[in-house]
Amino acid sequence: MTKVIFLGTPEFSATVLRGLLKEGYDVIAAVTQPDKPVGRKQKLQKSPVKLIAEEENIKLYQPAKLPKSPELEELKALQADLIITAAYGQFLPTSFLNSAKVAAINVHGSLLPKYRGGAPIQWSLLNGDKETGITIMYMVKGMDAGDIISQEKLPIEKDDDNGSLFEKLAIVGRELLLDTIPKILSGDIQPIQQDPDKVVFSPNISKDQEHIDFTQPAEKVFNQIRALSPDPGAWTMLNGQRTKLYKTEVEEINSDLPVGSVYDLGKKRLVIVAGDKQGVSIKKIQPAGKKIMDIANYMNGLGKGLEKGQQVIDEK
Repeated sequence: MTKVIFLGTPEFSATVLRGLLKEGYDVIAAVTQPDKPVGRKQKLQKSPVKLIAEEENIKLYQPAKLPKSPELEELKALQADLIITAAYGQFLPTSFLNSAKVAAINVHGSLLPKYRGGAPIQWSLLNGDKETGITIMYMVKGMDAGDIISQEKLPIEKDDDNGSLFEKLAIVGRELLLDTIPKILSGDIQPIQQDPDKVVFSPNISKDQEHIDFTQPAEKVFNQIRALSPDPGAWTMLNGQRTKLYKTEVEEINSDLPVGSVYDLGKKRLVIVAGDKQGVSIKKIQPAGKKIMDIANYMNGLGKGLEKGQQVIDEK
């Protein structure tokens, strides 16, 4: 039976791990990030991969930093056939990658060489791409620089956001990995080197990128909001209050009103003028200290009193 060490953290990783277990691979160890404090009470939260490892009695490792850790030597000594990573979130030492008897491979959420780095799915949305996909690749020292083993494309729909695209790509990644592993084990593959001239990086999203700038064109505002929905959420100062927007649509309005002002509103409607004088129609919203709500709930509560032409976006 093929012995696997699996490294991953979020639900994307958990979907891939479940697939390996269901297919009967012998996952001898799982490695995930340390428990993360969340919420106002900073309660420690287990990663989705940790929850599976505990359910399935898989030996679990959670080093803060894998290089030079005691856990690293233990993992190398396991001499797994395959080391498989999927959204783990740390660099892996070359000595560890080389400890795999057959290969160390990664399930990456983009069509490499486009979007190397930690936020490929978010950047595909930020840039308004029409398609994305999964790459199964050999792992090497450089960031996502290994040879491509297999790829599968996935169209990006207009109503996709970060959450829905993560779910779709996790399933694509799981199925592509399960289809690819037997070919790796049998040697029936022809890896492809990445073209260095086509490399695009996708660094982790910064705090500054979470702030919505309505002086941008409406399409860019729309892409920013869906790229950060549902987590961490893109925010703006709406009517003097820090507010997150989770779902919007672009409306062709060609308004003469100032940027950041109300173009149209109603019981179920709030449209803001963007930098190109097109409209951003808000569908889901979260005022500070409140739960996420439909725009109808907002307009029937905190949104009462807004007027057409009113400047509601305060960027100070």
